[in-house]
Amino acid sequence: MTQSLWLLGSRITILADHTTTDGKYDLIEGYSPPGMQTPPHRHTRYSEQLYVLEGEYTVWLGKNKVVLGTGESVLIPMGTPHVVATLGDRPARGLVVAAPSGFAQLIAAAGTQNEDEAPDIELFNRIATEIGDEILGVPGDLP
Repeated sequence: MTQSLWLLGSRITILADHTTTDGKYDLIEGYSPPGMQTPPHRHTRYSEQLYVLEGEYTVWLGKNKVVLGTGESVLIPMGTPHVVATLGDRPARGLVVAAPSGFAQLIAAAGTQNEDEAPDIELFNRIATEIGDEILGVPGDLP
């Protein structure tokens, strides 16, 4: 069921979703080029565990900043405002477990096949709302 798409500057591969996990979790692999930064957001219906496979991710959890290197991970509890960024000069690759399932639905609906193709923001926002995600700013803002 592997599906790779581009969303908000990252190549995201859905490795498992509600169809293979009975809705219990999504397993996602993400590749983030240097300079990638999510907008501040929070998930109101699922938690997110980020494990770094390669490179370095900087994660803001509310006002707390965590820098994760290869082999390190962080739990982003449900409801926590956060930002994930690749601030160095190298790309990063990580695994995300979102539990219960929901995040993969957003990726599958709003992701694009082409890196340079802009996502349909109206569709992105609609699906994000449906799965309980709240966008709290724009890339570059911090929670």
